Amino acid sequence: MANDEPSASTLREFHDRLRAAYGPQHWWPVQDADNPRFEILVGAVLTQHTAWTNVEMAIATLLEAGPLQAQALLAHEDLPQLIRRAGPHNIKAKRLRALCTWFVEQGGFDTLQKRDSATLRRELLALHGIGHETADVILLYAFQRPAFVADAYAFRIMERYGWTSGTRNYERLRRRIEQAGPAGDAAFYDELHALIVAHAKQRCHKRKPDCEHCVLHDRCDHGRATIAGAERAV
Repeated sequence: MANDEPSASTLREFHDRLRAAYGPQHWWPVQDADNPRFEILVGAVLTQHTAWTNVEMAIATLLEAGPLQAQALLAHEDLPQLIRRAGPHNIKAKRLRALCTWFVEQGGFDTLQKRDSATLRRELLALHGIGHETADVILLYAFQRPAFVADAYAFRIMERYGWTSGTRNYERLRRRIEQAGPAGDAAFYDELHALIVAHAKQRCHKRKPDCEHCVLHDRCDHGRATIAGAERAV
């Protein structure tokens, strides 16, 4: 399968096998039932280069300090301290303020939801500290737009699977998957991203992947090679 292009059928099979193995993921995980969509924006920034458990603690601290709303976050003079558990707090506070300022100035979700995905993505990428991955997470989970999040887990799995190779290029992999995926089906990409994260954490580890118990090993270049090598060694 090396260097194969994913097709609609092979991508669907990839998705369905992972879903059968791990079940529905029900992402994005949120703590604030009153402002779940805005919490996704906050979480997308805080999770940059940080473990999700740290993000959850930072969001819990923000909730203790007041409502999880853009105006409230902008009013917090101690915002860096409130998000300290999520890593480089001064940098992320600056990024959060830029995102909140844009959000307020543009009229919030009521106005932003009316914009097409390409415009939203372009505006997000123009904000301080918002890269391609963060923008696509926001598009997918906060605005329910079909977008593939080509994060490090996706690259790891799809390199082994044979769907990408060479120098990692975010846009190239994103477009390759979106061209094969169902048009307009945000729910598909929601589950696909969450399932990839689950698979990377439970089976397709960075080092010593558990190919023997992987539901994709018979379709995966790396899995087939690993299983064949183990059988020859017996």
